[in-house]
Amino acid sequence: MADHLEASVTLPSDPASVSAARGYVLSTLAEWGLPAETDAADTIRLIVSELATNAVQHTLGQSPTFTVDIELHQDEQLRIGVTDSHPRLPKRLPAAVQQDNGRGLVIIRWLTAECGGRLRVRPTREGGKTVSIELPWTVPAQQVTSGAQQVTSGAQQVTTAVQQEP
Repeated sequence: MADHLEASVTLPSDPASVSAARGYVLSTLAEWGLPAETDAADTIRLIVSELATNAVQHTLGQSPTFTVDIELHQDEQLRIGVTDSHPRLPKRLPAAVQQDNGRGLVIIRWLTAECGGRLRVRPTREGGKTVSIELPWTVPAQQVTSGAQQVTSGAQQVTTAVQQEP
């Protein structure tokens, strides 16, 4: 695969765009080798949902669009960022606050850490912000035909041959 792959889409700040963002990211990652029906894809689906939802809900109508950027660097590191034009940076709510929403960033941070990655929030030159995650790129080993067995250990995938008995 290439040393560096990039993809980007800009969507309107509308609740319907959350689904479009998820679909775009998952179809792009499938093209890059991550099957849609994996735990990693499910985790990324949830993270992108939370990132896009935050871009729509918490910009208070001050960001007409948001952009989703995806980068894969040397088949080792995946970065997904969502950029909006609202200047307010996300805030972590205290655990005691009784609200129905506002926990998206906590969910993103936890899922990202669980995968061995990190969350970053950076202001943009234009006055908005980018909330991004960086994850180790772990693509499941391809299914191997008879005579071999797939062995998975942590984030590392290894395929080993199995002796066939007559």
